[in-house]
Amino acid sequence: MSLQAVSAASHSSLLQPGFSLLNFDGLVFFFGQKGWPKRSCPTGVFLLDIKQNELKMKPAAFSKDSCYLPPLRYPALCTLRGNAESDKCRYIIHGGKTPNNDLSDKIYVMSLVSKNSKKAMFQCIEKDLGGEVPEARYAHTINVVHSRGKSMSVIFGGRSYTPLTQRTTDKWNSVVDCLPSVFLVDFEFGCCTSYILPELQDGLSFHVSVARNDTIYILGGHSLQNNTRPPSLYKLKVDLPLGSPAVTCSVLPGGISVSSAIVTQTSDTEFVLVGGYQSDNQKRLVCNTIVLEDSKIEIVERPSPDWTPDIKHCRMWFGCDMGTGSVLLGIPGANKQLIPDANYFYILRCKGEEEDKEEERTAQICSQTSTEDPGDSTPFEDSEEFCFSAEADSFDVDNTDTYNEDDEEDESETGYWITCSDSCNIDINTWVPFYSTELNKPAMILCSSGAGHWVHAQCMDLSESMLLRLSEANVKYFCNEHVDLNKGLQTPKKVVHLKKQPMKPLRRKTTMKLTTPVKKSFLRRLFE
Repeated sequence: MSLQAVSAASHSSLLQPGFSLLNFDGLVFFFGQKGWPKRSCPTGVFLLDIKQNELKMKPAAFSKDSCYLPPLRYPALCTLRGNAESDKCRYIIHGGKTPNNDLSDKIYVMSLVSKNSKKAMFQCIEKDLGGEVPEARYAHTINVVHSRGKSMSVIFGGRSYTPLTQRTTDKWNSVVDCLPSVFLVDFEFGCCTSYILPELQDGLSFHVSVARNDTIYILGGHSLQNNTRPPSLYKLKVDLPLGSPAVTCSVLPGGISVSSAIVTQTSDTEFVLVGGYQSDNQKRLVCNTIVLEDSKIEIVERPSPDWTPDIKHCRMWFGCDMGTGSVLLGIPGANKQLIPDANYFYILRCKGEEEDKEEERTAQICSQTSTEDPGDSTPFEDSEEFCFSAEADSFDVDNTDTYNEDDEEDESETGYWITCSDSCNIDINTWVPFYSTELNKPAMILCSSGAGHWVHAQCMDLSESMLLRLSEANVKYFCNEHVDLNKGLQTPKKVVHLKKQPMKPLRRKTTMKLTTPVKKSFLRRLFE
């Protein structure tokens, strides 16, 4: 095992605990950034290009027939291959946390459509599921099993928010362990079936799982209910006959007390377990080899790499499997760097030296300039890549499109936890739901003053009935600071004066009683 440091990142705030790595034909892609995607990469998927200990990130694109895939942290993912060896690799992505801390219950299938020297193109499809669909969750696992010529996905564990019926004001956003149910997902027909097994008593999250043929092994994990990391090892066997599937579970000895560990596959039957925690305040620096053969599992300790002092003394670490027997590890670097949220990164290679050299030669061949016609390649848009380097100024600015976070819109100014007014008292650390429609973020309403801005309904002293009325009615709303200004700028309504038509005099018959004789000619002139 060898440990290699990657140049420190001046713009590594996107890589935070909970990210995922996808390996397509030797190309490693990053998914699950911190915060919502920005205009430099609206998909939130990046190609990780590592050359000479420098990590570059190139945005990837989605095809036009793809669905929207939000950045999900702590999802469950695994590879999905067809029966033919020529079938391309696809990834199944289920659950996870969005940047708004909402939990997803959707399942996606992601495949690489095309790639060239400029950009990679993905297709993402959301699968419609029916039956006993698993609830929204994160920190769980998903694996694919093969039995009798059939394939199914198995979902287990994770955490979810407390059910609405059990929530209180003090613990509105608290999470609980999901029920220890095993879900079988049939992608061909879109059916889900849950199984309750007596051997699985407590829910687990942040565990690891490895699968071979029709068997899945579940190792370690954290029980939130008991606040323990039991040294558990479960064996799930799935039989897929012509009728209903059969799922059995057995408890095996030799488990490991660990959570948030990383598993990478080094051969057809061998896996390496690295990282994780053995207690709340203690990292697990020991590595293990997991061998799966003939429906048996063997876990043995293996020599650990020479961990650097930074890794040994840091309180937390995180990472993900790169899919080629290598692991990308990260440790906080905020105390040592001027840039907040910056991290140090290392690549841990778990294969032998000869295999590592062969892998490096393959990577060099894959990273050579493409022989395609440049006219057929997708041009760069905005900042196509940004470099992870301790000396960002050493790059030629004219030849490299570097990412600049100052050009992007600050999420804190457009999110739910902004300071909407001078009297705003909404704090992400102390906020509790005020309206019955709120779940894990405060209700907001748009003020129509100027270009418009969002304000918290609670800060505007809006009653719930008024808030619902404003959301349903097609009217403009002005916040407390702009309502008086809006009234002063209003143009007085124009009063339309009605034009009165002159009335025509009525000619009426007049009778006069004459006391003296009058000539008719005189009377005629008098009334004309």
